[in-house]
Amino acid sequence: MGKKKNKNKAKKVSVKKERYSKFRKDKPSAMVFSTPDNLPDEIIQQRRTDEQRINDFWRHYRRPPEKFVRERDAKAKR
Repeated sequence: MGKKKNKNKAKKVSVKKERYSKFRKDKPSAMVFSTPDNLPDEIIQQRRTDEQRINDFWRHYRRPPEKFVRERDAKAKR
């Protein structure tokens, strides 16, 4: 039969983790992105046209069908 685990036992600390923990940086959980409020009208217009083009591209983009080789065809060509 199996032994019961001791729940009060202290966890083994990895020596490697301990050594390199000083190089780890705390990363924020959510990325904060803010744009400047007072942009020139030309840049705002350019951004709008860029976003419009990207949206149109993804709306009308048709992905090419996946090419795959069937085993039966591959054997026939050998």
